[in-house]
Amino acid sequence: MSGSLFVVSAPSGAGKTSLVKALLKNDSAICLSVSYTTRAPRPGEVNGVDYHFVSVDDFREMAARGEFLESAEVYGNYYGTSQAWIAGEIAAGRDILLEIDWQGAAQVRKHFPEAVTLFILPPSLEALRERLSGRGQDSAEVIEKRMAAARDDIGHATEFEYIIVNDDFDQALLDFLAVVRASRLATMRQTRRLASLFERFGRG
Repeated sequence: MSGSLFVVSAPSGAGKTSLVKALLKNDSAICLSVSYTTRAPRPGEVNGVDYHFVSVDDFREMAARGEFLESAEVYGNYYGTSQAWIAGEIAAGRDILLEIDWQGAAQVRKHFPEAVTLFILPPSLEALRERLSGRGQDSAEVIEKRMAAARDDIGHATEFEYIIVNDDFDQALLDFLAVVRASRLATMRQTRRLASLFERFGRG
């Protein structure tokens, strides 16, 4: 029995990370893929838990060896997902969730066409600007760059199988959980999981 791969993307400030954390808390059957990145750890982040923090040289060497399922440069930093780890977890029957941008999602779909893809939308550009400003982490110039990038990201939302609007957090989480649970009941997955049951019905 193979597991499922869930791919979640969103513009910066849409609340994706908070939704993912809440999902993982509510569904222990899903494991979050830990990406490799060249950016510096933020306060409270732990190597190997939040990200695998590596140097630019190490990242480039891994990429040259073809170790990444997907990789991208975001705001001057590199991010990548281990192809061997994902394949091993899926083969072992575990559900894996990836938090990546739309470019990475497109790369993943080439290798895992059965992946379940979700895009998290902010309720409006005004709300997105307020969220980015409310972080207090970025300058006005950086916020404007993130807003421009968000518009570009949102332009690719229709490439995803599901779109969730994060206006009311609790409702967005319920929608997220609903997608995950429904995907597990899809005929293609259920016929693999319940093969012995179908066989018994056939003999009955």
